[in-house]
Amino acid sequence: MRIHRIVAGAVLICCMFAACRKFEGIRGLTIKPGILSVGMEISYPPLEYYDANGKTPLGFDVDLAQALGRELDVKVVFVDTPFGGVFAGLNTKKFDVAISGITITPERLESYNFTHPYIGNAMTIVALTDAPFVITKPEDIAGKRAACQADTTADAYTASLLKHIDFEVFEYDSVMNCFDDAKLNRVDVVIVDSLVAFEYLERDPDLFKIAYQGKAGEYLGICLKKGDDELTHKLNKALEKIRMTGELTQISQKHFKMNLTPGTSL
Repeated sequence: MRIHRIVAGAVLICCMFAACRKFEGIRGLTIKPGILSVGMEISYPPLEYYDANGKTPLGFDVDLAQALGRELDVKVVFVDTPFGGVFAGLNTKKFDVAISGITITPERLESYNFTHPYIGNAMTIVALTDAPFVITKPEDIAGKRAACQADTTADAYTASLLKHIDFEVFEYDSVMNCFDDAKLNRVDVVIVDSLVAFEYLERDPDLFKIAYQGKAGEYLGICLKKGDDELTHKLNKALEKIRMTGELTQISQKHFKMNLTPGTSL
């Protein structure tokens, strides 16, 4: 079993949204007064990605952050950070929160604060529609070349499969590179979150197919530095507000063409 690490370059870019406001709701709880800085890897569609101009962040998580910013009466700043550096960025106070398709896991809860979950997720195995093999269960990737994004739950899921299935793993810093190499037949399958798989199938419905989808058992949450309890509480209240008003459902419908938020409120 071989694991290959492919690293893509990353650029740190800050993007500011909304006019500066009073910042009464969370005064003294953020790194810079008047600003809620959000760390995210802006290359993970449909959750976060750049517009065609290469400058404007778009996606579900971007709209979520902006909605929470309006509710908290703050300016939102996005800090583009490779996913592998998101957690270190929280610990070193590079940004206040991380909203970047982060799955809530028992291991992460030991080291970080999380808000209530805001959307559900599952693991999938994606292949080319004309792939010369059939996958109906994870064991069918034996002998295949599988791509996944490093330091994600897909990476952890892939590692768990390696314990009882013999296949090659290619790790990438960006999920986009996973799909690019699948198009070039450099890898046979991509192991990825269902939320992202849906996006690529919508983009290239004749090129990709979901060969296998696991049960929905993952939930995404906003991640904070351990001990930031008051800010976590404020974000939970804001999250519940946009859930109750239906804005969260509208954001889901906009990006996924369906409501993926029911049952995620605690």
